[in-house]
Amino acid sequence: MAPVAVEAKQNGEPKGEPKVIPTDPPALDTEGLSATEKEALVPQDERKVIFVVGLGMVGIAFIEKMLNLDTEGKYFIVTCGEEQHLAYNRVGLTEYFEHRNVDDLLLNPPSWYAKHSPSRFAYHLGETVLKIDPEAHTVHTDKNHIFKYDYCVLATGSGAGLPPFVSEEQARETAGVFVYRNIADLEKIIDYGDKDDVTRAVVVGGGLLGLEAAKAVYDLPTVPDVSIINRQAFPLSRQLDADAGEMVLRKIEAMGVSVLTNVAPTEMVTESDPETGKPVFKGFKMTDGTVHDADLVIFSIGIKPRDELARQSGIECHKRGGVVVHEDLQTSAKDVYALGEVANWKGNTYGLISPGIEMADILSFNLTQTGGHAPRKMNDPDLSTKLKLMGVDVASFGDFFADQSPYEKQLQKVDQARHQSQEAQEAAKPNGDGKKAMNGESHATVTVELDEDKKTQNGTLQQPMDKQNKPSGTSLDNPPEDGSKGDNQTAEKPDSKTVSLPKVSHSSKSARKDEPIKCLTYKDPFGSIYKKYIFSADGKYLLGGMMIGDVSDYVKLVSIVKKRKPLDMPPSQFIIGAKSGGEDDGGDLDDDVQVCSCHNVVKGQIASCVKDGCTSLGDLKTSTKAGTGCGGCMPLITGIFNAEMKKAGVEANTDLCPHFAMSRQDLFMTVKVKELKTLQEIMTTLGNEPESIGCEICKPAIGSILSSIYNEHIMKPAHIGNQDSNDKYLANIQRNGTFSVIPRMAGGEVKPEGLIVIGEVARDYGLYTKITGGVRIDMFGAKRADLPDIWERLIKAGFESGHAYGKSLRTVKSCVGTTWCRYGIGDSVGLAIQLENRYRGVRSPHKFKGGVSGCIRECAEAQGKDFGLIATDKGWNIFVGGNGGSTPRHATLFATDVPPSKVIKILDRFLMFYIRTADRLQRTARWVESFDGGIEKLKKIILQDELGICGDLEREMEKLVGTYECEWKKAVETPEIRKQFRQFINTDERVDQAELITERGQKRPADWPKNYEGIKMSTSQISTPKEQWKWIKVAHVDDLRPNEENTSHAALKYGESQLALYHVPRKGYFATQQMCPHKRAFVLDHGIVGDGPKGLYVACPLHKRGFQLETGECLNDEQFSIMSFEAREDADGTGDIEVLLPPKDALDAVLGTDKWLVKQAQSEALGLNAATQIKIVGPEGAREDEPEKAEGGGGCGSNKLEW
Repeated sequence: MAPVAVEAKQNGEPKGEPKVIPTDPPALDTEGLSATEKEALVPQDERKVIFVVGLGMVGIAFIEKMLNLDTEGKYFIVTCGEEQHLAYNRVGLTEYFEHRNVDDLLLNPPSWYAKHSPSRFAYHLGETVLKIDPEAHTVHTDKNHIFKYDYCVLATGSGAGLPPFVSEEQARETAGVFVYRNIADLEKIIDYGDKDDVTRAVVVGGGLLGLEAAKAVYDLPTVPDVSIINRQAFPLSRQLDADAGEMVLRKIEAMGVSVLTNVAPTEMVTESDPETGKPVFKGFKMTDGTVHDADLVIFSIGIKPRDELARQSGIECHKRGGVVVHEDLQTSAKDVYALGEVANWKGNTYGLISPGIEMADILSFNLTQTGGHAPRKMNDPDLSTKLKLMGVDVASFGDFFADQSPYEKQLQKVDQARHQSQEAQEAAKPNGDGKKAMNGESHATVTVELDEDKKTQNGTLQQPMDKQNKPSGTSLDNPPEDGSKGDNQTAEKPDSKTVSLPKVSHSSKSARKDEPIKCLTYKDPFGSIYKKYIFSADGKYLLGGMMIGDVSDYVKLVSIVKKRKPLDMPPSQFIIGAKSGGEDDGGDLDDDVQVCSCHNVVKGQIASCVKDGCTSLGDLKTSTKAGTGCGGCMPLITGIFNAEMKKAGVEANTDLCPHFAMSRQDLFMTVKVKELKTLQEIMTTLGNEPESIGCEICKPAIGSILSSIYNEHIMKPAHIGNQDSNDKYLANIQRNGTFSVIPRMAGGEVKPEGLIVIGEVARDYGLYTKITGGVRIDMFGAKRADLPDIWERLIKAGFESGHAYGKSLRTVKSCVGTTWCRYGIGDSVGLAIQLENRYRGVRSPHKFKGGVSGCIRECAEAQGKDFGLIATDKGWNIFVGGNGGSTPRHATLFATDVPPSKVIKILDRFLMFYIRTADRLQRTARWVESFDGGIEKLKKIILQDELGICGDLEREMEKLVGTYECEWKKAVETPEIRKQFRQFINTDERVDQAELITERGQKRPADWPKNYEGIKMSTSQISTPKEQWKWIKVAHVDDLRPNEENTSHAALKYGESQLALYHVPRKGYFATQQMCPHKRAFVLDHGIVGDGPKGLYVACPLHKRGFQLETGECLNDEQFSIMSFEAREDADGTGDIEVLLPPKDALDAVLGTDKWLVKQAQSEALGLNAATQIKIVGPEGAREDEPEKAEGGGGCGSNKLEW
């Protein structure tokens, strides 16, 4: 956009040739940006210029928000401020009288301006904009400069109001007359107050600004006499009722400041200066006929929007002042917006800072965040106020004069609260609907605007002006002369001699039986404390209130009013607190609650075990067998064990396992710092036994840690031995030894062509298909040898690994949002896809899931996910720590109204911190519950960067997601990996793992019986004496890929029997039967090989039965044992691997596959679980009586597993 010279007309503008200031957006500075951030930047020719008129509190707030939200680099922001100072805090003007240092008032230090790239932001001080040309899109300044813009934002604020009897010229020409608006005003007041003959000061106005001004001159040591003239019966009549105002009045008078009430000045009394002849202020004539003498006056009776620039530029202004704006804050001029005190919305202007900040929020959001989100609109702003005035803490919140409204208006207010509550309850809500949270945590929320600068604007700063909280009240141009409060009812001055004891009373303005509003009032004249809270008559809704003296509950009460939720406690508790009583810890489980279904262990057994001296989880497992079945209960078992240890006064052992004397968190950080990259390096450097190969606990944990740091392909020889059941073959192992295949469908979105390919693959390979709970399609029954071929077809159709097998991101579920839904506010599908594609493949201590809902109806169930987002009209509410499963937890509201461009930043931090600090197999729900300091501490770390690590977390996640590759694709394209999927390494033959039956038109494995009898298998059962066995060549070393970093494994076929072959670094080769006798599953070659006190063992991947490699003994279930065989590498150097075996027929007679194959008829004969029998009444031809079911997942044995 080339700068255009526009000739300046001679209508009060500076004469001379106008100078066009180039405002073409400079080339973006990309130094320090990550690859993702660079990719998000818009092309240079698409950048726009925003010109901001005014560098006050609202102007700089808007600029800050734009710089923070404009992650695409779309805008170049230029501003002019008429003062010579950088943006400063007008709320803190009174403090200037104490320190007299402008730098102490600055909202941002000069370094903040310097650090922002000139390619994004430029500013000009001491330069006033004189005219806007909306047609030419230019602004003209008093320095004869012309700036071209794409968007112009008016943030000119307001000026001080004067009474009708004083003109601006009089105020300017009369010595001793001041207003209280900026630093220049204050410096003039200080200089004038230093004169010897100036000893009496008077402030006209008893509102917020008036009391601020009074405190300022009160602090001047040279002015001992200060008075306030207030036309009302008490100060702060726009914020307080008579009782509260009277208390403030007494506090002010106690300071030695006289307050004249129910009276107003009518005329200035002046004298002529003998030297200059100009008038000098000497006092006022009053409405009661008296004269009030003074040497200095500060007018603080209100504000007037500075709309002259808009009027002169032909932009529509309201007759009572202010630039008229629409709900999107645009003025009558295209591309020109107005914010803050100068903006008039629905006939109202606002003299508080918080509505101005809200306007800055709305406009910055709409300019940067609406690509996938509905634009925000202006709503009635919150006019709550909290200030310290004349040494008194004062606060008002919500509808603080609701009780003074007419009866019909009160009914309307209560109905509105109930209506808003119905919507609010469906929207972002923390744990539970007003009931006790499942985790007992605070429900406090944090509204987040992430910025690297600690000093940012927020809605709690209040502009000290006199026109607050009554936006449509008395006009400055026509103030009431009768001492009334304008729109408010007249309040009589209380009798100052009446003394009230501290009391709590339920009262209302009038004693109607069906009164819609009731007030709860507390008044303590001794402690100068006053509280009045206004409720609906049924006590369910807090509408507003006011506080004097003690305002500690202000933030909490404002939050309650804004949320419009029904109260979960009686109104009296807001003041007198809850009744004392014993604490009820509802989070504790009863002793008879079953915590391990596999072995029917109840919580009481764990407590008893600890009392009897158990000090480790290993001892606990040995004693109770808890956690030795499927292992799914271990997070719960660990939590109970730690809690019981704490009760017993014993410090819980947080060691990862016997091989590492440190927790998973410590191990993660040490591995990261020392840059260790393999199990062997970690064991050698950090392990208790450097030569150990680990166990089924530490190996998957280390595998997860290495993937979370380096994310190398998990089937590399150095890593595959670390992987648990599913990761080992990039698919979920099923109970018959086959696998399920789940391609990724980000956000649940899939094209018809993709569905066709999935159908064709499932048909061609005879796979059972089902829609998963994570809105994906699962194909069950895939044989290991077929997996690469299946993946290859899916990849060609555009699919990739869904990582359903890993402790990693599973899915990000979404509703259709704005894509289709008429209620949609946010693009939930687009955001869900973006998040799923970002975190795909990220491995963590446990699986994690996400959800994104496009509105408060919450169709995606985001509050039941590890992270969830719900669209609001201001952005997204972020929830964390939720999950379903065996121990459901409602997610905690973590951050509210997060701009879309900041969502990923927060989630990056949260997830990376979880990966760093959680225990092994700990879901985010349990992590949040057990986090030291709770959710509030977590918010400080993630949202406020309390530990100063957020930058590190973001960089680590950026690096981690940058390493992503589709694990399926890598396996398909790498011959060395692909050949590992053969069923047997010594033959291409295929053998079924279990009988398949047909049910509802699909194939599935035969049921397991309810229980198998214990099976102890031994080579002694083979008829051929061992001395007649022979060394049989079964494979070559290349087939097994042995290495010195980790274990390797494979299955082989010998006759009709299946064997498992293992290589253990520095220990050699071992062989066992392939079948785990527990459920007759041919899966032992999938298991993790570890070492323990009794030597090397393999852990069955299905239910973690551990079998010694040398003896076949089961380490954790004496009912079972397996056959083990000697194995070796041929000594002649050919690389052949040999196993000492009997003749095939002798082995087949004992171990033949068909002998042990799970068959439906056999399972039914052994007895099935009648509890799952189903009676089906359906259309003709359907099976009317389903056979009694065996436990399809019986060995898993628990509905509490967290798969």
